[in-house]
Amino acid sequence: MTNQCCNSHKNSEKTCCSSTVQSSTKQEKSSCCNHNEQQTVSTILNSNPSVETMSYRVHSMDCAACALTIEKGLSKLKDIDEVKVNFSTAKMQVAASNADAFLPIETEIQKLGYSAEPLNSRGNFKTYEIAGMDCSSCAKSIENHLNTNPAVKSVSVNFSTGKMKIEHSNTAEDIIAEVSKIGYKASLPVNKQSSPKAKNKNGNALVMLSGALIALGFIGSFSDISPLLSTILYAIAMVISGYKPARSAFYAIKSRSLDMNVLMSTAAIGAALIGEWLEGATVVWLFAIGNYLQTKSIERTRDSIRNLMDLAPPEAWVKVDSDLIKKSVEEINIGDIIVVKPGEKIPLDGEIILGESSVNQAPITGESIPVDKSIGDSVYAGTINEHGSLDIKVTKLVEDTTISKIINLVEEAQEQKAPTEAFVDKFAKIYTPIVFILALVMMVLPPLFRFGTWGEWFYKGLELLVVACPCALVISTPVAIVSAIGNAAKNGVLIKGGTFLEKAGTITAIAFDKTGTLTEGKPKVSDTKTLTGSEGELLSIALTLEDHSTHPIAKSIVGYANKKGIPPKHGELFKNIVGKGVQATIEGEIYYAGNPKLFEELHISLAEVKKYVQDIQSKGKTVVIIGTKHSIIGVIAVSDTIRETSASALNALEQSGVQQTVMLTGDNEGTAKLIASEANVHRYFAELLPEDKVDAIKKLQNEGHHVAMVGDGINDAPALATADLGIAMGGAGTDTAMETADIVLMADNLDKLPHTMKLSRKALTIIKQNIWFSIIIKAAALVLIFPGFLTLWMAVLSDTGAALIVILNSIRLLKFKE
Repeated sequence: MTNQCCNSHKNSEKTCCSSTVQSSTKQEKSSCCNHNEQQTVSTILNSNPSVETMSYRVHSMDCAACALTIEKGLSKLKDIDEVKVNFSTAKMQVAASNADAFLPIETEIQKLGYSAEPLNSRGNFKTYEIAGMDCSSCAKSIENHLNTNPAVKSVSVNFSTGKMKIEHSNTAEDIIAEVSKIGYKASLPVNKQSSPKAKNKNGNALVMLSGALIALGFIGSFSDISPLLSTILYAIAMVISGYKPARSAFYAIKSRSLDMNVLMSTAAIGAALIGEWLEGATVVWLFAIGNYLQTKSIERTRDSIRNLMDLAPPEAWVKVDSDLIKKSVEEINIGDIIVVKPGEKIPLDGEIILGESSVNQAPITGESIPVDKSIGDSVYAGTINEHGSLDIKVTKLVEDTTISKIINLVEEAQEQKAPTEAFVDKFAKIYTPIVFILALVMMVLPPLFRFGTWGEWFYKGLELLVVACPCALVISTPVAIVSAIGNAAKNGVLIKGGTFLEKAGTITAIAFDKTGTLTEGKPKVSDTKTLTGSEGELLSIALTLEDHSTHPIAKSIVGYANKKGIPPKHGELFKNIVGKGVQATIEGEIYYAGNPKLFEELHISLAEVKKYVQDIQSKGKTVVIIGTKHSIIGVIAVSDTIRETSASALNALEQSGVQQTVMLTGDNEGTAKLIASEANVHRYFAELLPEDKVDAIKKLQNEGHHVAMVGDGINDAPALATADLGIAMGGAGTDTAMETADIVLMADNLDKLPHTMKLSRKALTIIKQNIWFSIIIKAAALVLIFPGFLTLWMAVLSDTGAALIVILNSIRLLKFKE
């Protein structure tokens, strides 16, 4: 593989960034930006304590301009004092002079083309589990029905996750009763560890009874039994299987919804009116079976989240003095000491204060090999203590643990509509009423103009009614996305929504930050060269200068000096020289530690060390020169090692369809070339300042690539934001990475990145398969209506059967492996 140097700064200054406090500078900048974004809201609060605030999470924003649009749109509302939207975190703060001003906000945001959910809601805002939905039109019917209730302020039902978020002023029992009216079952989650599964044994028995009655009636029609008796059996079967959809259809019509229950009930009643009792009963029975099978299949996709919830145990052994007391995890506070025995799951995030063990972190990070843990190491809820008893100091409450955040983020992700899903939903909203009207026209116009009998065209119209529901098409995308996101979460990868899943499937180039991503990020001192004084003197000065820096190279020098027992000198007036190094005053004289460019700018001769520096750099090592304004004291060489998994991960990415792998680094040409060769990247951009990484991403985009950027989620924030897809690595325990990136690799390596790319491409393929299959089935059914080849029960079978096939095809993503 040929490495191509794409140095965007061929004539620019060389930077080794050895002593640059880049990370801290970025953090200061970030915190400053956050401060500025919230400053106005805080100022209003301080000047007027009566002002109330609300925080929201805003969905569907795809650029910073969206945030500005929302700010301008909401600022026009009555009694709204200030609106601030942060695109990066997808959060919005609203200040208002009274509580009523917040009521129209979510509706207004929907008008602007976005959606929002309160983070600190007022009123009785709850989440309910909804059982019995088999397509997204069911969710819409529930929303429309509940919106007619004056006690309901806002409601959102998500078919994919089977959950309803609702703000209401009446009791939970009232809401559950209202949902049951329309034919579905609502319930509050039992606890944080598990969610109730829908059980409908009575309903299944009734469907079986209905099928038996239809069979008896059909057999009776070939015997001497009165036709009236067969008709009665068919009618009873229709009532048994059709009561629930008919009741749902009544409330759907009442709330002006046109869902499958309405269409199917109309078709069944119409069939009965024209004497086709067997057809009507079969339609209702097939519909009931289809609904049951679809519901059972969709439950499998929702189990991916329930399984995550069951990872962390609900109770823990807490050390109180010399006793061990079993407590619910909800009762345990930060600072409590819990004891985890060998083979047990760790119940809460914490820090080991006593004991050593190997911990299986696969449930969180997807890593198959247990990680050795000892005193001072962090552990996560839901991971498994392989051997050795551990005393753990709790660092996070149950709702703040890493596994809880993963569950929340995955649920939020599954509630987001991908572009394809949003398009299909819009199409369905137009398609269904048009075909419904066409069915009515078909029933009336042809017989009026004597093109056939009323009964013939009425029957064709009923068939068209059944075909009018695009159930398979509407369900084609969300089930695939939920399955893929669930699969990724199980393998230690967080995909923040369908939008990012689809984007990942189109990526053609991936850019990697070098330090800490392709390499270990833990450089070590490999060589020292002194020109004046001893090695101890050189290291003492270097320790004094670098001790105030958080850069990995600076830390490696500090660690090396400390390991050798070198004491620091007394320094003052420390100063960071961005991109070049640091300086400080030691014993009245200014000392510098930095790259060659720093000393060239200070007009200090490098003649004595030039050849040594070139030799070191040619070996892929970074040099830190120590000196004063008058002379060079010595040189320290530092090297970083490539991760064992980097080369194999990049090779796997190439096999998964990624055309370009690119390394971005601030290191010199020699170091970049060596690391690029070891990692097997196609290209590299060397000698980049932090802001230059953005230009490198744009260069790749201008070449026609869809670009993903892989970094740590903090230092590489501008490049992550500029790329089409931002991927953060090492998300376990890193809240910022989980909050800001589009995709988060929970493990601190690239092992799961190829799986993520393959999974995304597979998801796109399955979504396309589902959409085309649904369209072809509908088109075939429509064509077969007119020559009379399609019967009513065949129309139902084409709809429910197609939906079931689409669901089963999507569920394959749950089992997808590398």
